[in-house]
Amino acid sequence: MSARATDILGTFAAALFAATAAHAQCPPQVPVQGAPLRGAAPLFPADNWWNADVSAAPVDPQSSAYIAFIGANRRLHPDFGGTAAPGSTEIYGIPYAVVDGAQPKVAVTFDYADESDGGGVPFYPLPAQAITQPHWVEGGAPAAVDQRSQSDRHLLVVDCTHRHLYELYNVWYDTALARWYAGSGAVFDLDANDRRPDGWTSADAAGLAILPGLVRYDEAWNPAVADIGHALRVTVRATNGYVYPASHRAGATPGALPMGARLRLKASVGGQDPALRTADPNVRKIFRAMQRHGLIVADNGSDMYVTGTFDVRWDNDVLNPAFALLAAGDFDVIALGWKPPAPPPPGLAGLVLDPARVRGGGSVFAVVTLTAPAPTGGVAVALASSDAARATVPASVTVAAGATSAPLLVATRPTRRDAPVTITASAGGAMLSAAVTVTPR
Repeated sequence: MSARATDILGTFAAALFAATAAHAQCPPQVPVQGAPLRGAAPLFPADNWWNADVSAAPVDPQSSAYIAFIGANRRLHPDFGGTAAPGSTEIYGIPYAVVDGAQPKVAVTFDYADESDGGGVPFYPLPAQAITQPHWVEGGAPAAVDQRSQSDRHLLVVDCTHRHLYELYNVWYDTALARWYAGSGAVFDLDANDRRPDGWTSADAAGLAILPGLVRYDEAWNPAVADIGHALRVTVRATNGYVYPASHRAGATPGALPMGARLRLKASVGGQDPALRTADPNVRKIFRAMQRHGLIVADNGSDMYVTGTFDVRWDNDVLNPAFALLAAGDFDVIALGWKPPAPPPPGLAGLVLDPARVRGGGSVFAVVTLTAPAPTGGVAVALASSDAARATVPASVTVAAGATSAPLLVATRPTRRDAPVTITASAGGAMLSAAVTVTPR
């Protein structure tokens, strides 16, 4: 086998690995509460709004007024931590569970059924442990304890097999009826950028997913993770409508920020980098995320409370004083509804066939290559053969999102004489061709 064919076979193996990689991301035992997720990799695609780089985004003309509404001296606070006291049921932060594809799905009855996914049918893979055990539901008490009037009671579940995120708001399990109840619920495909329909809530007031905006211990305190690659969830006391990427309003207070607004920590305040106010490298990493990706207003609550996960490893004696070094006046509000400019679609970079001569009836390995990784949804490359009676190709091949190439096979048929065939690949207005000669046996 030629070196080129060996390389192409390697591409096939890489594609197979990518297709099964999601299954390898499940923890050894499930269900489990708070298992590490994907480290430095974002939960959603790299071009999702949670992961956008806002460091160069324009400042909103009303930025100063919005900050004044909050109060320029309002200090940041980490809305996360461990248990309220050693061994207690009460917790700080929002917990999340990880299950696999074998987790049975249950029905949930919703207060806001017209804006929720999968109401009334087995749809949500909720672990049974959450019913009776503490620390699976926000607030800490098991789901069978009705605390809906005291807490938001979020329940977040990641299906690591199918890479789906299920989120519920105001959860309660009625043991007498053996039935789940919630205010609202939503499911998100972690490999897609699907936004809620305009006007719809999710498990969060803004209609956004919650988990991708949480400060997670496995990111912030992991020395192998240099940068937190996503925006962080923040609350303010009042809001006014919504802007992209939010889809739902939960207030109409004049002068307040809308849901979906982004705040960005300034690069310089008084000639100094505010991220350097803390000497702790892990907290500094969180502050850097606020400069690069910002804070997204996702709910009404206490002003400048940044949400994170429940994790007993958090040390609030470190977090609280460090966060208090920053105030609302250290932030800009970027242009409301801002979207990063769309990158140009990748073009075709190459089409390789190996071998260049093949006996009729044999197969030819082929690889199409793009100039850059494919965006969300992938890139479809159209294929054609100049002589389909001698060599056939599929109508198209898709380069998967994030990939730069895709393999395929060219099938040939017996021939009585040498038959040169041209294979063409087309995408984005560009066309490339490569030749193969089909020979007699």
